[in-house]
Amino acid sequence: MAAREPSRTGDRMVDGNRTEGARTSAEVLDAIAARVHWLAMRIVDAANHDRPDAGGIQVGGHQASSASMVGIMTSLWFDLLGREDKVAVKPHASPVYHAIKYLTGEIDRTWLTRLRAFGGLQAYPSRTKDPDVADFSTGSVGHGAVAPLFAAATHRYLQSRFELGPAGRFIALVGDAELDEGNVWEAIADPALQGLGQVTWVVDLNRQSLDRVVPEMKVRRLEAMFAASGWHVTEAKWGRHIEARFATEGGEALRRRLDEMSNEEYQSIVAAPRGEVRTRLLAGADPAVKAALVDVDDAGLWGLVTDLGGHDHAVLAEAWAACDAETGRPSVVFAYTLKGWGLPIAGDPLNHSALLSTAQIDELRARNGLTPDTEWDHFDPASGPGRWCAAVGERLNNRPPPPRPRLQVPAAVGGRPPASVSTQEAFGRLLTSLARHEELARRVVTLSPDVSVSTNLGGWINKVGVFRAEAAPDWFGEGQLLRWRESPRGQHIELGISEMNLFGMLAQLGLAHEHHGEVLLPIGTVYDPFVCRGLDALVYGAYNASRFVVVGTPSGATLAPEGGAHQSGITASIGLELPGVTFAEPAYARALDWLLCDGLDRLTAPDGDSLYLRLTTRPVDQTPFETALHRLGEEALRAAVLAGGYLLRPAPDDLGSDAPVVRLVGSGAVLPEVLAASELLAGEGVAAPVIDVTSADRLYRSWQHELRATAASARTPDVAATTLGRLLDGAGGGAPVVTVHDAASHALAWLGGPVGASTVAIGFDEFGQSGSIEEIYGHLGWLPEQIATAALGALR
Repeated sequence: MAAREPSRTGDRMVDGNRTEGARTSAEVLDAIAARVHWLAMRIVDAANHDRPDAGGIQVGGHQASSASMVGIMTSLWFDLLGREDKVAVKPHASPVYHAIKYLTGEIDRTWLTRLRAFGGLQAYPSRTKDPDVADFSTGSVGHGAVAPLFAAATHRYLQSRFELGPAGRFIALVGDAELDEGNVWEAIADPALQGLGQVTWVVDLNRQSLDRVVPEMKVRRLEAMFAASGWHVTEAKWGRHIEARFATEGGEALRRRLDEMSNEEYQSIVAAPRGEVRTRLLAGADPAVKAALVDVDDAGLWGLVTDLGGHDHAVLAEAWAACDAETGRPSVVFAYTLKGWGLPIAGDPLNHSALLSTAQIDELRARNGLTPDTEWDHFDPASGPGRWCAAVGERLNNRPPPPRPRLQVPAAVGGRPPASVSTQEAFGRLLTSLARHEELARRVVTLSPDVSVSTNLGGWINKVGVFRAEAAPDWFGEGQLLRWRESPRGQHIELGISEMNLFGMLAQLGLAHEHHGEVLLPIGTVYDPFVCRGLDALVYGAYNASRFVVVGTPSGATLAPEGGAHQSGITASIGLELPGVTFAEPAYARALDWLLCDGLDRLTAPDGDSLYLRLTTRPVDQTPFETALHRLGEEALRAAVLAGGYLLRPAPDDLGSDAPVVRLVGSGAVLPEVLAASELLAGEGVAAPVIDVTSADRLYRSWQHELRATAASARTPDVAATTLGRLLDGAGGGAPVVTVHDAASHALAWLGGPVGASTVAIGFDEFGQSGSIEEIYGHLGWLPEQIATAALGALR
């Protein structure tokens, strides 16, 4: 691993070398921390008390949770971070972050009164919607915590094949209760994420969650779990003042008393009236504790027992130095803090959503030497804090990354497909063919949660190998169906069985250009039913504007023998509804080829997005598609496939113009049954053209785009001009529509609505069971004769 960039703010860099320079003073850091604290509290106060009512609901803003983070974040931004460092900010500390960015000059005053306002600062840090967040969005707890871990793994992968700039730290600021999230431990335990010495997590150990005090035994268990996972674990528990007291007569007894009491007891002491603190502290304690406190009055005693390391810059600086020394493994700092630090609600077990009153804000303002006229002011530029804020801003304030470079992606990479092939098998063949396009292929990285073979990545892996930071012996050698060669040059990342990790890693690989300056084309494969298992991480990646390809395969009830546990029904709807992701479900190999290449191209397009391909293991006869290709021509058919659908088979010409018409619409694995139903209907004298929907998502967007455009211009919508309208009108305008889909029936049930056609939706609206394809299809009403019967019913 490359050495870290020396980035301590107390050092100067001369020709890339570290030379000792003057550190800022403790007084300056204290002054900055006090102003950050004030601004963070006032930002939340303004959102709740200075703006019109939000519609009968509390705006919120988490003053207590922000207060506990002030010392940690002041220490990081003003005494540690360098330009290459990346930080995920604890969601509830967003007001602290924005206060820092204001003092360093990245945002102006107008933003501070717009927290949680439309078009203003978001409730939680957002790299896509906030003006000053460039690294990681946070908010769905757990995902921001692990994002720097995946980003560091992405940097390690890139470093093995590209010339990168200096390596920085990857820091996550995590709430102690956030460690309850299971995805945190899935990431920490994954072998693919081991040895990332640039990673540091800082746990804000304020001992409180939303509803309760965090049990003390839990903290010890968490530390042991990190250590068992190979992490360096350290604490910033007590501040310098109480540490000095520990060195006096009776001090060790005082330390034992405080260290051995439960979190619940400690919080009860902190929250007690000042006059009761001594009584509670001495109850049942070693008599030596009393001797250690004999010269401390009641007011001073409360301050002493709340002198915590997470609020002491010197203690935190020692913790940062210890983490920097650990170059071969990630670090975690348990920084003890007081929730509500510096506020009258400090330590109150119900302070999570509490807001300071106007009188309390007035008192806090006065305590900071400010007035209503000066409360938003920057420091005097000539003052020590003013100069230091300017210097930090010059070094750390975000600069927009250059646009993603456009990669040259061919329209197709595969040739003529086999006579019969599944889309999953075709996908594996296409990836193997893609490896021949060397300049493009070097940007492709695949990953899977221990399902690479069963999602047809074997051929690709045989060509490119498996990524590992350090080469490992190929114990099985030549002659194996799958060559598992692990080295720093491999282009497949194998994860453990964790869909959360799959999507978390995809999200950061998809931001490789924004974070590290090099574009990657990440492709992740997963059993389609388990998209739901990692859904929150998938949503997180899309919300971060990451770009990647997800291949969900095998899918649907067509995976018949596997039964209900592996038969996905609702995933098509997820793909259709998720912003920032295009959903596609081709039935034929050439269509998949075009969609995959188009999806890879859109990963670097200015208006691009991610792609979700839903595939199947069912072999499908390719003749109908090849016939359509001959009828329409490649250019027209490719354009239609990419637009969302095409007329796969027109109605027979010999039925005559007066024959009743019903439009059959299918998507994915059920197209053979839909085509067979069309033939049965033709035998009954019914014209039943067949439409293959390759992307219901793109058809829906086309319709919605027309509706929005007409609403803005006050004209009547011209649905016939949309992709959907042209497609349906070309297959018999006005006729009823029957949709057939190996997914929840509502995923295509809307198709006839925009053109005013009655619609019968046939799909998968129950939990599945094991059986043959014919048995399962018969049970669900997907056999050709059942589809034909439904179509005849639609004509009545």
